[in-house]
Amino acid sequence: GAWEETGGEVCEHFGVDTADIDIMMGTFSKSFGACGGYIASDKDTVAHLRCESHAHSYASPMSPPVARQIITSMTLIMKTEDGKRRIRQLAENTSYFRDELRKRGYIIFGDSHSPVIPMILFTLANICAFAKECLHRGLATVIVAFPATTMLGARARFCISASHTREHLDRTLAILEELDPIIGLKMSRSRPTSAFLDFWKHFFTRSGR
Repeated sequence: GAWEETGGEVCEHFGVDTADIDIMMGTFSKSFGACGGYIASDKDTVAHLRCESHAHSYASPMSPPVARQIITSMTLIMKTEDGKRRIRQLAENTSYFRDELRKRGYIIFGDSHSPVIPMILFTLANICAFAKECLHRGLATVIVAFPATTMLGARARFCISASHTREHLDRTLAILEELDPIIGLKMSRSRPTSAFLDFWKHFFTRSGR
C-alpha cells in the first residue's frame, strides 16, 4: 500500500504475478490505518495455518468495521487518482526524511522505500530519555526495545504519512538536532557522538536528583 503506482509493493515493482507466490503476508496497521494483517496462500496452506497457528487460535478476530476500513482504503489507494497522489506524496516524504537523517549522522535501518524508519539508539536508557524529551517538545514517538529487539538494538520508529507536510518533517528534524547534544542521538561513525556521561549529568540535574 505504500510503494509503486497502485500500492502493489514488491510484486508491482518487480512485475511478479501474485499467482506465482506461494505465501504472501502483510500488515494492515500502517498503510491502511487499521489493525491486524493477512496471510494469502492456497486453500490447503490456509486451512493448515488456521488449525495449527497459535496466532490464529489465540487471537481475536478482526471486527467488521476494521475489515470495511481496510477494503475501503485499498480501493481508494488502488483505483483513484487521489490514492495515487497519496502514494507519490508518501514516497517523497519518505525519501526526504530518510536522506535528511542520514546526512545528519543518525543510524537508520530498513529499505530505502519504506515509510517506517527505525533510528537506532542502542540502549533502554537512551530511548526512555528520548521519548520523554520528545513528548516535552510536543512530539509523540514510538520506541522499541528488548525483547522486541536485541539487547542493544533499542530504537525509535518514525512512521511517515502522506499527510505529513514538509513543515512537520522539518520540525521533527529540528527536535532531533536539539536533543542530540543532550542525549547523544547521532551514533554514526562518520560523526563523533556526544559523551554518555554528559547526558546523565544533564538528566539528573533536570530531574533534581
